Amino acid sequence: MIIPALKHFLREPLVQFLLLGTALFALYSYFSGSEGPGEADYEIYLTPDELLQMTVYFESQWKRQPNLEEFGRLLENRVEEEILYREALAMGLDQDDTIVRRRMAQKMKFLAEDVAAARDPQLDELREWFAENSSLFALPGRISFRQVYFSPDQRGALAREAAESALAQLAGQAIDSQLTAALGDSIMLQEYFGDRSVETLAQEFGPAFAQDVRRLPPGSWQGPIESGLGWHLVFIDSLEPGRLPDFSEVEPEVRNAWLAEQKEMAYRTAFEKMRAKYTIMLPTAPDSAADSQEKVNP
Repeated sequence: MIIPALKHFLREPLVQFLLLGTALFALYSYFSGSEGPGEADYEIYLTPDELLQMTVYFESQWKRQPNLEEFGRLLENRVEEEILYREALAMGLDQDDTIVRRRMAQKMKFLAEDVAAARDPQLDELREWFAENSSLFALPGRISFRQVYFSPDQRGALAREAAESALAQLAGQAIDSQLTAALGDSIMLQEYFGDRSVETLAQEFGPAFAQDVRRLPPGSWQGPIESGLGWHLVFIDSLEPGRLPDFSEVEPEVRNAWLAEQKEMAYRTAFEKMRAKYTIMLPTAPDSAADSQEKVNP
């Protein structure tokens, strides 16, 4: 769909005139030998690949091909960007610019990482890598429980004592009895927490509460357990311990992790080769009698 669009634009008289004029100007300059110093810096050549990229970008945004007028604006925007870029370079605006330096360093890193991204791992290779790094994919334990809350704000120092008294009353009671709701205090959190990980509980109640709940056996009211909010009685409905998954369960994640490691290794290898070419000079202490610069070997 994109290639026919490009062919269509190349058949348009305006586009043909633009390309033909550029080609004739280049031939004239070559054979006449009249090109002076620096004149090439003021020539902008747009390749078929660049024209295609502009078309692809437009189509990705608007879900249709550009018409002739829109394509002309794309050309003009591309030319404007190139002119401003060259003029900025001529004025040295890229010098001592932290953002430009970081962007160029980032692009170099991407180029180094692309070496690893070009190869797709074999399934056996991924399985072997997973066997050596399975701990990275450990699935946390999951807990489902109900809780009755006792507020220190409402009960003060008697909050824990009230929780202990309620625990005795709940012995043998149904988990959803009306007595359960009547014994506790109101709280913004829900009464039932289903299929929560220890990490999630730590965020909601605090790390100590999460670890205490993880150790409780299911099937009965227990506590009191303290959280960052107050005191709780807890009934564990279900408890699924953490485990290491099978490779088939996490194959996409393993592939992504493998690629990330390969990219990092490729970058480190490439950077060490680049680093070896440089000697770093650092200023010495003011009272040094030696040179004012100190070498740091690669």
